[in-house]
Amino acid sequence: MSFYITTAIAYVNGEPHLGHAYEEIGTDVIARHMRQRGEDVFFLTGTDEHGEPVADAAKAQGIEPQELADRNAARFKALMPQLEISNDFFIRTTDPEHKLAVQKFLQTVHDNGYVYKGIYEGWYCPRCADFKTESEIAPGNRCPIHEIELTREREENWFFQLSAFQERLEQLYADRPDFVMPQRAMNEAQAFVAQGLQDISLSRANLSWGVSVPWDPEQVFYVWFDALLNYYTALSYARPGEDLTDHYWPASLHVIGKDILKFHTIFWPAMLMAAGVLVPDHVFVHGFLLAEDGRKMSKSLGNVLDPFAVMDEYGTDALRFYLSREVQFGNDGNVGVNGLKARYDSELANDYGNLASRTIAMIARYRDGAVPAAVTDPILAEDFARLPNEVAALFDQFASSQALELIWQRVRRLNRYAEERQPWQLAKDPDQAQQLDQVLASLYEGVRAVSVLLTPYIPESVGKLLDALGAPDTSFAAATFTTGTPLAAVTVESLPPLFPKRD
Repeated sequence: MSFYITTAIAYVNGEPHLGHAYEEIGTDVIARHMRQRGEDVFFLTGTDEHGEPVADAAKAQGIEPQELADRNAARFKALMPQLEISNDFFIRTTDPEHKLAVQKFLQTVHDNGYVYKGIYEGWYCPRCADFKTESEIAPGNRCPIHEIELTREREENWFFQLSAFQERLEQLYADRPDFVMPQRAMNEAQAFVAQGLQDISLSRANLSWGVSVPWDPEQVFYVWFDALLNYYTALSYARPGEDLTDHYWPASLHVIGKDILKFHTIFWPAMLMAAGVLVPDHVFVHGFLLAEDGRKMSKSLGNVLDPFAVMDEYGTDALRFYLSREVQFGNDGNVGVNGLKARYDSELANDYGNLASRTIAMIARYRDGAVPAAVTDPILAEDFARLPNEVAALFDQFASSQALELIWQRVRRLNRYAEERQPWQLAKDPDQAQQLDQVLASLYEGVRAVSVLLTPYIPESVGKLLDALGAPDTSFAAATFTTGTPLAAVTVESLPPLFPKRD
């Protein structure tokens, strides 16, 4: 079964930051889990390179927009392997294939009768590249996102007849209550539509940096129409010589931030309907990351969690784990260096890393590295019996943070089991050899099973551990805790601490 998942594409008027890392990691965790389950996953990410904010940023630096786009797109693309992101394609909206596909798609929208020419006047945020409705304007006539004063703009351009899709969008939301997730995001989308939809500008007359309108080459498409189409256009050229559209469309899941909800839950499905294309299955809206003191992150306040500094000091898996663990995916959340250090020490180093190290060490010490061919403890097996299915059910709701909590409960259960059974004491009594075999086998099997489930979150560390356990299989079937039959003969290898303690 195909599973097509996307992130929003990053705007190249700035450099990568924590917000980009958070969305990429959150999406990657879902993609990796679905691959474990045998889904035919295609994972898309990339950069949004047209529009007024890019042109303005380039002008301020005294360079051409394409030069700025090339420079910053390269930085975003280089970030993917740094974060262990498993994307299948990286789209750039300056790709010639994308531009041609945008023109073809929007020509269809035009030919279907949903485009007309008119005069647009309204309050505009140049950093959002968005005309604001009255309900979206913050006090002081400011953008609620960027907190800058809005400008009044008036120009003749082409309009998309968004108002024609009022009833169809309302019906979409009614028929598919999980089209927008979580529920509060759906409520927001419904509230916006309930106000009554107004037709929106499809093109810009006074801007040259964009995709030209095929029926009016003097204008370029409004950047949002160009950008939103990336999810659809990428499939036509992501794999050389193939068009993957029929195989992967409609998309299974778009992952976006809440600041662009309107575009993805209202404009985007209406555009697809206008072209006669199926809408995606789900749009999942995640929250914002805030500083530990609850304030918005700001370099001037010195409260920014720098993802690059974290990766340098603690490793990429620590960043991936912390962001997945600290903030429930879909909610706003507070993050910072103090919280990261606490999670690293208490959970990665102690709960998991120490559990893995002492399990391997005890098997090496008491059984010369050979995992006992024993039947696992039924008491422990009971704690693991339903875990894979419970984790899968949560991922089906894209509740990856809640799934991680379930897995971590079992990590802690394994630590309690070791303290309860005290294999170091059993090893002192030859008459307890059979009991020691069962305890060591149970700990081994528990560590192996939870590690398989942790693969989407901390793939590099899990890979090292499973190799040391002689059990490299990370498929979802391998997450089953073996019960009732003796474990297969396997030899473990020594392993340096996965998460060494930091000062």
